[in-house]
Amino acid sequence: MNDRRGVVAKRAEDLLPGVPYVRGWNRARRSAGTLADQLVLLGLDSDFPGLMADVNVFGDGLVQLGTVRPEAAELLAQLITTGLEAELHGTRAEPPMTTRREAPAA
Repeated sequence: MNDRRGVVAKRAEDLLPGVPYVRGWNRARRSAGTLADQLVLLGLDSDFPGLMADVNVFGDGLVQLGTVRPEAAELLAQLITTGLEAELHGTRAEPPMTTRREAPAA
């Protein structure tokens, strides 16, 4: 079963000839790197330790966020919403204040 973008397609584990796995993975790697850079700037990189590039059986690149705490998911949603609202209104987005716990991730 696949959604229209193939995101729920299985990961590529057994490679088939003629499928552009490297191209898809490379695109996902660049996108994951861009997201990782932004998370570092916001001090949220440690909240997304499972962030990585992957590719599905069709050769489509995927970015996996990994398992994250609910607070990190909520903060990411707030950041996206703030950015979209700023873009809509033509203003500069100010990230919401982060309320991070200082305990190391388990």
